[in-house]
Amino acid sequence: MSFGTSISHVFNNAFNYQGRASRSEYWWWYLFVVIVTFAAYILDWITGLANHGNVLTIIVGIIVLVLDLSVGCRRLHDSNKSGWLQLLYILPCVGGLVLLILFLLPSTPGANTYGESAPTA
Repeated sequence: MSFGTSISHVFNNAFNYQGRASRSEYWWWYLFVVIVTFAAYILDWITGLANHGNVLTIIVGIIVLVLDLSVGCRRLHDSNKSGWLQLLYILPCVGGLVLLILFLLPSTPGANTYGESAPTA
């Protein structure tokens, strides 16, 4: 899945916690989030909003949080894991590391408990 296709697929499935998301979809999305968050942070500094609590960065963060939860859930489904495992984020250090490993796992070939294979194109 290409960068643009991945981003549009995540936005189109913002509140969809069912189905599956391929590794490429998840990691292209992650790159997009890093770029957009960095750009918001820079804009906060340029506009002087950094002195008022990084307003743009916080707004971007809230929007991204909703989308991250949905694509993360579908990514876990792709390796036949429950989306509820994202609650591991609550555990300092260890939770994020475990989820990183789970997000890196290969897709389950063919259908699994959560549906057919994730779209690749």
